[in-house]
Order: sequence, then structure tokens, then C-alpha cells
Amino acid sequence: METLRSEAETIFRSAVAAVDPHAAVRRFVRVKGNSLSVGPEAEPVRTFDLDQFERIFLVGGGKAASPMARAMEELLGTRITRGIINVKYGFGSKLSVTETVEARHPLPDEKGIQGTAKILTLLQSAGERDLVFSMISGGGSALLVHPGEGISLQDMQELTRTLLECGAGIDEINTLRKHISAVKGGQMARAAMPATTINLMLSDVVGDRMDIIASGPFVPDHSTFREAWEILEKYNLRDVPRSIRARLKEGMEGRIPETPKADDPAFARVHNLIVGSNMLALQAAEKKAVSLGYNSLILSSMIEGETREVARVHTGIAKEVLKTGKPVRPPACIISGGETTVTIRGKGLGGRNQEFCLAAALELKGLPDRAVILSGGTDGDDGPTEAAGAIVDSHTVARGEQAGMAASDFLQDNDAYHFFEKTGDLLVTGPTGTNVMDVRLILIR
Repeated sequence: METLRSEAETIFRSAVAAVDPHAAVRRFVRVKGNSLSVGPEAEPVRTFDLDQFERIFLVGGGKAASPMARAMEELLGTRITRGIINVKYGFGSKLSVTETVEARHPLPDEKGIQGTAKILTLLQSAGERDLVFSMISGGGSALLVHPGEGISLQDMQELTRTLLECGAGIDEINTLRKHISAVKGGQMARAAMPATTINLMLSDVVGDRMDIIASGPFVPDHSTFREAWEILEKYNLRDVPRSIRARLKEGMEGRIPETPKADDPAFARVHNLIVGSNMLALQAAEKKAVSLGYNSLILSSMIEGETREVARVHTGIAKEVLKTGKPVRPPACIISGGETTVTIRGKGLGGRNQEFCLAAALELKGLPDRAVILSGGTDGDDGPTEAAGAIVDSHTVARGEQAGMAASDFLQDNDAYHFFEKTGDLLVTGPTGTNVMDVRLILIR
């Protein structure tokens, strides 16, 4: 069992290393003399003559913005005029040119507003002969924050907290965020025009939808004020701040302009590229598992849904492997990715990966000592805890019982963190500097 647990963590760390944002940027952006090319090396999307630009600016936001900016500084050096990025507290690093503003996530704070205001001022100063590099990654929705007129920071915090607790999907959360913001949903592209903008994104959303990643500050928005309002109705969110409800109503009535759509001239000189994704991490996990002797299978990078239900499906697969050797015979490593949601009903502490593992541990109880399950956030950050997730086995529940804890009670209270803290099952990596959603592993010998 110790070997299984150790190998699960090794495979997870290999997945995270494969989506290192610094390396991802260096793969997609190349500078040779005065020539700049962007896109996959075998098939560059665009090539530019750097001499045609008077100034180069770096902007960005998200948990991975700092290593992405460092890669751009290495590539462009003294050509860069100025840079400003917003990152989560603890995710910054020393940069040569770029100013780093650390702010709160997942609830926005005043620092995030201040940093975003600086970025907007920089973008609005850009002219036709300027080049803007944008570096966007997971967490950018909370970190790039500029409330729409009449909406306070407290209002945004309250809405964010409500959406995180009600079980809404990230696409739904970001649809609402776009329509109460002055920067999301393509509005930063409006601020930067007529400059040329190259927007590099590390995807943390299922299906790699560009308009959802960090709420798409440089990407055309496909959602509307009406769709945002329908999300409030879907989850019966009647306690949303009055200012937010008023703004959505004004938008539906046409008194507030819609977010820019695909035909908006703001996007004429914007080039959007995804440089890293969840599937890349899963493929690296598969490669590492094979090297350790496992028969490996990637289920999907697009797993969504209520965390406990997804956990039940995964443990069902584990039981099938143990009984019949299907869909993969042991030694087996079954891999999945994506991002689940948790409907908060208790008052405990944890995150979607820890909750997944606690639900899985209850299903693993009593099974042969041949299986472990791991679920971890690639950013090293699961909910408001220092853990990335957890690793569980058939003895996890028993370890809790020996410590006087009932796993089912802790699951009911959404308190996986305090359960695993006592059983020793937390997966702690520290901030990884990247963010491409979650990686889940089933290992069976």
C-alpha cells in the first residue's frame, strides 16, 4: 500500500511538471533576431517583425502569471517597456521588468482592484504601433477585478461566495462575473485597441473554452445579460446584492452595452492562444504510469458534476477492475481530469478534491488492499487550505475511526480537510505555479 501511495503521488507530480507555465510559454513563443513567432513550433500561427513596434507591454492575471511573465522577459529582455500582472498571494516571484501585484483568490480584494486599474491604464495608453502580451491563467477571474458602475467590492465578494457555495459550474460563474465587470468578457481587448495583442492562456476550464478561461478578458464573449440573469433564477439566488440585480436588469433592457462579441472591431488585432491544458497533464501522467509498469487509461479531461457523484463513479470503476479486470487489467492506472463542483451544506473546511477523496474512501472501505485513489488540484491549492487534495485507500475510514472520527459525518459537514489532517491522507505540494484544473488517479495492483 505504501508503494501504491508513493507511486500515485509521483504520477501526479509528473502531470503537474508537464504543464509548467514557463516551459509552456517558451514552447509557443520564439524570438530569433527581430523575428517573433507564436504558436506550436511545427506550425506557427503568426510571425511578426519586432522592429515594427515602438513599445512592448506585458499584462496578465492568474496563478501562473508570474512564471509566464518570466518566460516573456527572458525572450524579449530590454525590448519590454513595462509590465504589470496580478497573482494570488504567495504566487509571485522576482521579475526584472514586470510589476507584480499580489491579491486575494477566490474572493477578490482591494489589491486586485488596484492592480487591475494599473493594467487598464497601461492598456489604454497603447497605440497602433505597440505590442501587448497578455498572460492569462486560472484564478484570473478573481484577480483581474474591476466592478461595473454602481457595484462595490463587497457586492462582488458576496456574489462570488454565493456562486461558489451553490454548486454553479465555472462557465455559469464566469457568465455572471463578465456582466458585472468592466474588464472581463473581452473588455480588456477594447481597452488595448488599436494595439496588437497576443493573449497566451493556460487553460483551467473543461473543454478549453477561451471565453471562460479567467472570464476571457481578451476573448469575444458568447454570453448575454439575459443568460446571466437566468443563472440567478436557476439556483434561486434571491439574496444577491441589489446593485448586481439592477445592473443585470439594465443590461437586459439595453441600457448597458453588452460585452463585445466576435464581430467587434476590438478583436481585429488580437491573437488568442492556449499554451497548456488539462489533457497535456493527463498525457504526462499516463506516460509516467506506463514507465512504472501500469496499464494506463485516460478516461476524459472533461469530467464535471457534483463531486460526490463523480467519486462514486470512479470507485465503481475501481471495483470493476478489482473484480473483472475491466476496462484495464491490473496493474492499472486510470486517469481523469476536469473540474467538479461541491454544493456546500456544512460548515467544515476542504475543497472539491478533498471532498472527492473522502467520498471515495467510504466506497473503498473493506476492499482488498490493492487500490488507492488520488485527487489533486494542479495548482497545489484545494479550497481555502494548504493541501492540493488527498490520497486515500481501503484503510482511510478505519484510520479515522481509530481517531474517533466518522467519515460520513465529516463528509456531511463538508469537512474533509480536518478528517484527512488526522488520518495523514492530505496531499500537500505547495504552490505549483500552474493551474490546469484537477488530476484524479485510480491505482490498482
